[in-house]
Amino acid sequence: MAADFSQPHHLPKVRRDEGADPGGLPRQRRGVTPQMYGRYPDYDCLEQLEHWDELTRRVIVDRVEGVPELRFFSDAEAAALVAFCDVVLAQNAEPRIPVLAFVDRKLFEGRLDGYQYAGMPDDRETWRLVARGLDEAARARGADSYAEAPGLLRLAISDAFAERTLVGGVWDGLDLKRAWAVVMRSVLAAFYSHPWAWNEIGFGGPAYPRGYARMGIGLSEAWEGPEALNIDPGAGAKG
Repeated sequence: MAADFSQPHHLPKVRRDEGADPGGLPRQRRGVTPQMYGRYPDYDCLEQLEHWDELTRRVIVDRVEGVPELRFFSDAEAAALVAFCDVVLAQNAEPRIPVLAFVDRKLFEGRLDGYQYAGMPDDRETWRLVARGLDEAARARGADSYAEAPGLLRLAISDAFAERTLVGGVWDGLDLKRAWAVVMRSVLAAFYSHPWAWNEIGFGGPAYPRGYARMGIGLSEAWEGPEALNIDPGAGAKG
C-alpha cells in the first residue's frame, strides 16, 4: 500500500531513523532520478534536448556525462564529504547525483560565490575543516571515521552540525551556523542544477530559445510531465 505522504510521518525530523525508503512513490519509468523514485515517473527533461540552444545543451549534458574527477579534496576528505552529502540529501541508494564532484571542481577552479562571511575562513578552508570535523565527531563516538560510521550515527552527527551542537576539536573554533550555510549552499546548488533532480521535481528545464507560454498559476507546458501523486500540502490545515 502506498504511503500517505499528506501526513508528516515520513519527514526526517519526525521519523528519526536511518532514512526511510520512499516506497510510496512510483518508480521512475523514463529518465533517471536519484534512487529512481519520483512524483513524475514518465518524465525525462533530457528528452527536450533538441529544443535547447547548442551551448545550453552542451552544458547540461556534461553534468550527466562529464562528471569531473576529484582534484581539490584528499581521499580522506572526499570520503567524509561524500557520505555527508548523501545524508543531507537523503541519497540512500544508487543512482546518486555526484554532488561532491561538482563542489570539488568549483573549489579547485576557485569559482567562489563572491563573498565571505565575516570571521570565517575562505570557503575552501571551511570545507576542509568540516571534513576534518566530521571525522573527529565520528571518532569521538566510537567510529573509525565519518564515512565508516553506521548510518544512524552519520545522521546524528549531521543533525548536530545543523543544530549547532557539535563541540570539540575543529568545531570549537568554527562558527557552525556559517559553516553549515557555506557547505549547504554549494551542496544544494550542485544537486538542483542536475537534470536528474529536475526529473525528480518535475522541472521543465531550460526554455531557451523556445520560451514559456502558459504563465498562469498551476499551468504546465505541454512538455512537462504529469504528476503521479497530487497532494495538497495545505489540505486539512486550519484557516
